[in-house]
Amino acid sequence: MSSNSPRPSKSERQANAREKAAKLAAAQAAQEKRKSLMVKLGVIGAVVVVIALVFVLIFQNQSNEVSDAGAAPKGGNAAGGITLISDTEVADTSGVSVDINQVGEPKNVATPEPRDLQVGAQGEPVVLTIFADANCVHCATFESQYGDQIGQWLANGEVMVEYRTVGFLDGGSPTNYSSRAANAMACVADTAPASYLNFIEAVWANHANGEMKNAELAQLAQDNGADVTDCINDGTFRPFVQFTTAAAEADGIRATPTVMIQDQEFVLGGDFVAEVQAAIEANA
Repeated sequence: MSSNSPRPSKSERQANAREKAAKLAAAQAAQEKRKSLMVKLGVIGAVVVVIALVFVLIFQNQSNEVSDAGAAPKGGNAAGGITLISDTEVADTSGVSVDINQVGEPKNVATPEPRDLQVGAQGEPVVLTIFADANCVHCATFESQYGDQIGQWLANGEVMVEYRTVGFLDGGSPTNYSSRAANAMACVADTAPASYLNFIEAVWANHANGEMKNAELAQLAQDNGADVTDCINDGTFRPFVQFTTAAAEADGIRATPTVMIQDQEFVLGGDFVAEVQAAIEANA
């Protein structure tokens, strides 16, 4: 303001002060209104998120529900196993179904007593029964050590191998990976038996990379010659896997891998190849 400008009167100064105060009050009111709106929007957003999570949990619970009974895949038996009679063939089975309500009471035994244990008689292939979990690191190690040898025995007609693939480790997986992978294995056995052995070995070979999603299991199956996407996504053989798991627990199987050579449990850390070879020679 120049020195020649007249000094505002008292009434003008009061009017200017009132105008500034009104503008400040209006700005503060607008700011409070914006804050209130943001709080309301935040509350609404939080409610929407909670509702969405509830629906997701409901959907997941529904999708994780498994029927008590179901069909066995090709090669599947009433004990919950899938039997390979060569490196590309599963046993000739049909019309087999399982029901978890028929598992029976657990056996109070110090050593496993697997039900319906197959044993090769004189002149027949030796039977190996392998209880395994797809999420089991020791199973992955066992397969990496002996998978090729087992395949060779199968190709030579010296053994039959029954895999009873369980879901013991589902409790430590947010996606029930053990059972999902076991279902995928059953899907491959049912759809493409010639790919079954290669696929299960590929699943355990992937163990170090962590759990696979259904899409990854389906792609791995595809890479090994089996188109089983729908079977995997639908959980077609989850009832079979559920039965296999419950039956194994009832029969005293406490850990994986548990391996039976004929009707004798193999002690992990022993000479597996030598013991199987001895059984083969004894049956010859």
